[in-house]
Amino acid sequence: MTSSLLPFIWFVLILCLIPAVLWLLKRTPLGGSAATGVMRLVAQLPISPNQRLITVEVGQGDDRRWLVLGVTGAQINTLYTMAPQAEAEGKTAATTPSATVASFASMLAARLKGETPHAR
Repeated sequence: MTSSLLPFIWFVLILCLIPAVLWLLKRTPLGGSAATGVMRLVAQLPISPNQRLITVEVGQGDDRRWLVLGVTGAQINTLYTMAPQAEAEGKTAATTPSATVASFASMLAARLKGETPHAR
């Protein structure tokens, strides 16, 4: 009787291992998430449930740029492009408002008043 249950036990064991292996792959260098890429999230500011302002860094070395993006459920628009700014040490950019977002807010207010801010 044990020999007839053995294939079923192996089948259940393999089914249970699949989510565990996928979870491990997401969190290890083998899964690719630990690899340093050419894009990273600098800051994000939720505006409404489906609208956000996001600052991302793209490029490497001297070609690095920060893009301020307007993200909605239907589209993504580049609102501003600037040189990388110094970040506050010891704070995670995704949880604290960045000076970049604050400066973008002042640039957006100037733009709405009809003035044209100059990009760096």
